[in-house]
Order: sequence, then structure tokens, then C-alpha cells
Amino acid sequence: MTEEIKRGLSRPVLIAVGVAVVALAAGGGGYLIGAQRGAGGETMQAESDREVLYWYDPMVPAQKFDKGGKSPFMDMQLVPRYADEGSQGGGVRIDPGVAQNVGIRLATVERAPLARSVRAAGIVTFNGRDVAIVQARTGGFVERTHRRAIGDVVARGAPIVDIRVPEWAAAQAEYLALRQSGGEIARAARQRLAMLGMPNALIERIDRDGAPRPVVTITAPVAGAITALDAREGMTVVSGSMLASISGMSPVWLIASVPQADAGIARSGGRVTASLPAFPGESFSGRIESVLPAADTATRTVEVRIALPNPNGRLRPGMTAEVQLADANAREVIFVPSEAVIRTGRRNVVITAIASGRYDPVEVELGVESGDRIEVRRGLTAGQRVVASGQFLIDSEASLTGALERLEASSGSPVVQQSHDATGRITAINADGIMIAHGPVASLSWPGMTMQFQKSPDQAGRGLAVGDWVAFRFRQNDQGYVIEDIRKTERPR
Repeated sequence: MTEEIKRGLSRPVLIAVGVAVVALAAGGGGYLIGAQRGAGGETMQAESDREVLYWYDPMVPAQKFDKGGKSPFMDMQLVPRYADEGSQGGGVRIDPGVAQNVGIRLATVERAPLARSVRAAGIVTFNGRDVAIVQARTGGFVERTHRRAIGDVVARGAPIVDIRVPEWAAAQAEYLALRQSGGEIARAARQRLAMLGMPNALIERIDRDGAPRPVVTITAPVAGAITALDAREGMTVVSGSMLASISGMSPVWLIASVPQADAGIARSGGRVTASLPAFPGESFSGRIESVLPAADTATRTVEVRIALPNPNGRLRPGMTAEVQLADANAREVIFVPSEAVIRTGRRNVVITAIASGRYDPVEVELGVESGDRIEVRRGLTAGQRVVASGQFLIDSEASLTGALERLEASSGSPVVQQSHDATGRITAINADGIMIAHGPVASLSWPGMTMQFQKSPDQAGRGLAVGDWVAFRFRQNDQGYVIEDIRKTERPR
């Protein structure tokens, strides 16, 4: 774990936990003491039977005291160190009452079938396979558009536009004149009408009515929404001109953007479930039609086309949706709640609960994630208890930092010690160190406070007196916070 992450997790939380410990354990009539007495004094009796080695300040655990009371460093209640704690294994120990009040919640490591699943955002679009293009078969003039507009939903066979074709009028009149004579000439004249592009329905109507019909009505070949309309009344069209484009409305496509890390879960023919903000409480089942072969270079996502039935036209292109994709091949794995994992960037850590209220960090290797659960491939066994909430507060005696550093050491990673700069006024000088009321320390996200710092052998504080304003540099080691360099400075204005 990097030094920056350990500072972010340990030291600010250390202050918060120290306050919690004071609130719970300090002062006569405190909650913890009251709870112990309310339980008939059994807990108090159990604690009194344990041998106390020494007392210490959670903020400066290296300083030891012979008796309890207030800490001279941070005005906090001293905490006892018991003789039997050293034989209970590594990690840290948290009093059960404190653990309950700071919100530590445990979960059990389970072994069960776990199907990989992923949620992805999607958008409803027209079905790109159900598209019809309406064209003019011959040149003429647009006589009527039936007041159609882009976005209109039309049924199959609905009129789109009426076109007057002057060339057809002469050919139809010629056919009607030759029809009475019959024979090959009449059949040739009828064949000419079909070659000019007249639909069979129009030719039969001419036969039936015995009158020319130079105006032809172009109808919708499929049911759907008009997505393009290029015909306007009075305009001239030529053979092959596109008059309109119609897209089918059922099924529609739902285009889901799946992160590339989860793209392997999407397979053609797989079933998915979608929910739309437009219809809260409802779910829509669909089928994956295809998975596009290329990932988006900007978002690193893979588009998945899902066909959703839309018989009533409720699903409209442009609507957003959330898609749940699940792997049909579930396998038995060990898993924990996702919230139990501390991701540091370099490794993944889980805080395990061991006997007698002790907690220990364990590095784990993660697998697939499904919902609020995540697979653990290495590091845990079924039945163990892990901290699912409040793991960042397990620092009441500043031992988590040491435990995590030991975890770093076990992996061969060096622990980098960083120096920090601050300014303040000396309030006391003693054999153990220098008490300084300093301002905020930006590199540690500390507020201004009064605390004791240790003096290094080469910086013994020579020439300094109580009341002096100083600028100093310090770092943290196993003994606490040690001043590396200190010098007098002007009082801040």
C-alpha cells in the first residue's frame, strides 16, 4: 500500500476514532462504562482480572505510562495494553462496545454458485433491419401528400403521396382504344402499361372503369414511423426519386454500451432484462441480436444490439434504459460483499474478524463481480467473518497502520516515509519531546492542533524556548512523529 493511501486511510481516521474512543470510554458515567455496569458489572470484572502491562495514547502508541488518566499529548483518555493481547495473534483489537457504536458490521464468507452479471446503460433506437424506402417508379408531379410529416406512424398500405404522370394518360387512352379490337395488339398495349411502371392494381382499375387514371397513389409497404419525407405538393419527381423512408416499430433495438472488461458476458441469442425510467416498476425482456465487432476507442465500451418486442409502440427511440446482462453458466465460488474490499490500487485488502474482538487485514485476489457480491479466488475460506462496514475505523490504537505495513513488508514492497512541513508555537519542552501548537498540515489533511513531537538526535531543539514560533519538518516512524528539522521563524501575521 502506498504511503499516500495509508495516510488517507489511517491518520485522519485515527483522529476520528480517537474522538470516538474518548466519547465512549472517557469520563465518569460514559456510555461504555454505563453499559458495563448495566450488565451487572460482569464486563468490568472480566477487564479487572486481566493484567495491564502499561497505558498509552492511541495517537502516540510508542509512549507508555504506568497508570491511566488523561494523555499529555492530545488531551485524550489513555488506553490499557493487556498482557494477554500479545498472545492472541496479529492485527488490532477493538472493544465490542466500541465496535458496535462506530458501526462495524460483519459478513460471512460464503461458497455458492455465482453467475457473472453486469449492468449497462442503453438507448432505444429504430430497428435497422426493418427499413423501407418509398420511391417513384416514373417521372411526374406531386399532386397530394396526404398531410404526412416526419415522425408520423403509418400502417401498412397507408397512402403516402399522389403523383400525376402525364405520360401514363396517353398510354392508358391508347390501351382503352385498342382493347375493343382484342388480339395481339390489345395485349401488347396492356403490356406497355406494365412496362411504364403502372402497378397491376391500377391497370385492373382502368380495365374495370374504362377510363384513364393518370394519378397514382404511393402507399407504405410496411407499418412504422416515417423517418424521412422528401415529397412536397407541386414538386417534380423523376424515376427512382426517394419519396419517404419508413422504419418499423416492433421490435425496436436497444443499444447497450458494455464495458470492455465485461464484454465477454454478451453473446448472440442471450436473454437480457431492461428497465426504463419512463415505466418505473416494469421490466422488459429482450434477446441479444448481435455484438458489434469493434470497441469504442473513446469510451472503451462494446455496443450490444438487443431486440425488444414493442407491439403497442410504448418503447420510443431515444428513450434511455438500464440493461441487466447475466452469464447463464453459473459456477460455485467463494464470495464476499463488494463493500468489504478495500481497493488500494496496488492490491485488494479485506479486514477479517478473528477471536476476542481482534481484526486482521488480509490481501485477497478478486474474480468476477455480480451485483453487490464479488468472487475471492485467493486469501479467504468459506465461513470466515469479514468487516463489511466500518473497516476504515479499525484504527483506534494506530495498529492498523503497522499491520498494513507488515503486509507491505511480507510482499517485499518498500515503505516510503514522507516528510511534512508545518509552522507553530512551542508550548512545552520536556525530555520526551517538544509540544507544538501547529497550524494545518496540508500533506496530511490535518487541521490545526496541539500535539507532541519527538526530537531526533541531531535536532535536539537547542536554543529553543517555550513561546518561540518555529517552522519545522517531521515524519512518522515506529516511535511516533519525529522532527527532522526545526528553526525559529517570525510570528504569522
